Amino acid sequence: MNSNYLKSSIFLLFTVVFNYRCTPTLKVLELTDSLEVNAKLLYEEDFDDNLDAWQVEQMEGGSSILKDSKLEIDDVAGCTIWYKKELSGPIMIEYDTYIIDEGDPNDRVSDMNCFWMATDVENPENLFAKSASRHGKFSNYDNLRLYYMGVGGHDNTKTRFRRYVGNGERPLLKEHDFTKNEYLLESNKNYHIRIIAYNNLIQYYRNGVKMIDLYDDNPYTSGYFGFRTVNNHMTIDNFKVYRLKQ
Repeated sequence: MNSNYLKSSIFLLFTVVFNYRCTPTLKVLELTDSLEVNAKLLYEEDFDDNLDAWQVEQMEGGSSILKDSKLEIDDVAGCTIWYKKELSGPIMIEYDTYIIDEGDPNDRVSDMNCFWMATDVENPENLFAKSASRHGKFSNYDNLRLYYMGVGGHDNTKTRFRRYVGNGERPLLKEHDFTKNEYLLESNKNYHIRIIAYNNLIQYYRNGVKMIDLYDDNPYTSGYFGFRTVNNHMTIDNFKVYRLKQ
């Protein structure tokens, strides 16, 4: 075989494989009956190497470590782990989480929570200016502006969605206060979470079930995402952020 032909063939094969691997992951999503969008992968985190992309705010006694290529949170009194990249919409956030119940001290099966589009109105250019003073204590986040989903709170009796307004108020609409068992948590079970922030449309899905479907007249279109829990033991994996576009 001609050596130049062989070299050309190998180069062509390499180019095809390289381009295939570098093509961003694409999904087509139906957000409403009349709205279909494309999702293009922006960022991903498999928790294989380190936590350099994350800011950990955690009360004394808890730990947040990488174990078996997952983020493992073993918390006593409160923990928020922020993704350090500021996100701007329209976006979709996805990740997998698992609530551990094996008899260890913090295996409470509660509070599979998260914040998104978070900003500090006193420090709009730097969410982490008061990171050390927040220190994972839940009430220290009241003055942030953000969306909050609390799943299985109050010892796994409540699931609630709130829109923090940035002045300490955390309004709770009646339709966003859930008590039925299907909205609570089961131990030792995988949950796939999907969050949508598409202009005025705010959605939260758990294992494909749409739990929040909000039209926000004054939406938060940029800010930070954070995992949130308290007195709980859980793992997180396969974190991804997508750009949404029609």
